[in-house]
Amino acid sequence: QVHLVESGGGLAQAGGSLRLSCAASGRTFSNYVMGWFRQAPGKEQEFVAGIRRDGTGTRYSDSVKGRFTITRDNAKNTLTLQMNSLKPEDTAKYSCAATTGIGLPIASSNYNYWGQGTQVTVSS
Repeated sequence: QVHLVESGGGLAQAGGSLRLSCAASGRTFSNYVMGWFRQAPGKEQEFVAGIRRDGTGTRYSDSVKGRFTITRDNAKNTLTLQMNSLKPEDTAKYSCAATTGIGLPIASSNYNYWGQGTQVTVSS
């Protein structure tokens, strides 16, 4: 299995930027499709972005498209989420997830492994 640890969360002002990282250990990182999800208090978990095993394909939710960028470095076993033009509605706990499945699934049930999450708070 793969072990995932997120970092980089914190407090930002609206319009600002944050960069989240997810460090993977255990099984070969490049074997997994990776995704970022978020969950705000009182809301369901939401798909944010996903990236293919070799990094050549990505997928974003409409709410973050054009503002967030997902990348991966398979040599360093690291997944990142660059978040720009942050909005108060981006406030949530962000988690990275891994799947051995195919495609770029948006349903959390398709992901096998999860990190503990990191909190992002955007003030207006």
